[in-house]
Amino acid sequence: MSIPSSQYRSPARRPANSLLSCAKLNAWCNIELPEWPDSLRRCLADERISNDPIGATGLPGIRTAVDRVSVSVVIPCYRCVGTIRRAVASVAEQSLLPAELILVDDASGDGTLNALRALQRDFGEDWVKVLALRENVGAGSARNAGWNAASCKYIAFLDADDVWHPRKMEIQHAFMQAHPEVALSGHAHRRIADGESVDAALMQQGFRMVSRWELLLSNRFVTPSTMLRRDVTQRFQAGRRYMEDHLLWLEIASGGLKVVRLTDVLAFTYKAPVGDSGLSARTWEMRKAELSNFWYLYRTERLGFVATVALCGYSLAKHMRRVLFLARR
Repeated sequence: MSIPSSQYRSPARRPANSLLSCAKLNAWCNIELPEWPDSLRRCLADERISNDPIGATGLPGIRTAVDRVSVSVVIPCYRCVGTIRRAVASVAEQSLLPAELILVDDASGDGTLNALRALQRDFGEDWVKVLALRENVGAGSARNAGWNAASCKYIAFLDADDVWHPRKMEIQHAFMQAHPEVALSGHAHRRIADGESVDAALMQQGFRMVSRWELLLSNRFVTPSTMLRRDVTQRFQAGRRYMEDHLLWLEIASGGLKVVRLTDVLAFTYKAPVGDSGLSARTWEMRKAELSNFWYLYRTERLGFVATVALCGYSLAKHMRRVLFLARR
């Protein structure tokens, strides 16, 4: 039986010496605790041994199943040795721990797979699963592989170079549980500098429905902000390497499923959405992918011809505006 959320406090805010009493544990679990040594009782009575899940040794603290929620976290990994431990640590720091973490090596061909195996040893093979793809298929297909291997009620995505707010899982999972009609939820995100704190105060804690037309006009949330029901039948389109996330959100919304955006900032990126080197800097490739998304919806009879042409014109106008902006910098 889970600890009621009203009685659960974030590990980051809980005093170091706070332990659940034997009486409370007996009441919640309906068991009798024998007179075990204090160290063993602490393992059972507290959510984890240390307030720091990574610990001074760099290894995770012990956490029991009472503070885990039915969420499978999927992280696609491609040549990310320098950032993946930071991303995994942000998952381990959650006030409510997801039941499993799935790391998918997208045929990196460097030391990434070894790094993932090391994280699996450090954080526990019962919590971390590692999938090794034989061919490089892109982030979308790598996410599909993790999604298909998942066992929990919900799927949450995180990128290997991004992190989460410590209460992301607690807040978003509670929302999805309270709104079973919602198939996909995302939330706000913010770019931060290395070393900047991610445990910012949360002020808004609201949400709003996102319509299909809003999604057609722009991608309303980044992939590391999303959580969806595992039983959603749509998937990231195989072979796509740009804007595959936007296409999935569009297919979900076009299928009549509800999409919601939470207003809290619960994800943090260490790169600009457009303008830095790497994947996100390839603005024209991303624009072509957006145009391709519109025509795909047209070919599959989920978007009319006039609307498709209008959206393509709007997309190209946005691109020209962006190009002019970058040229003046």
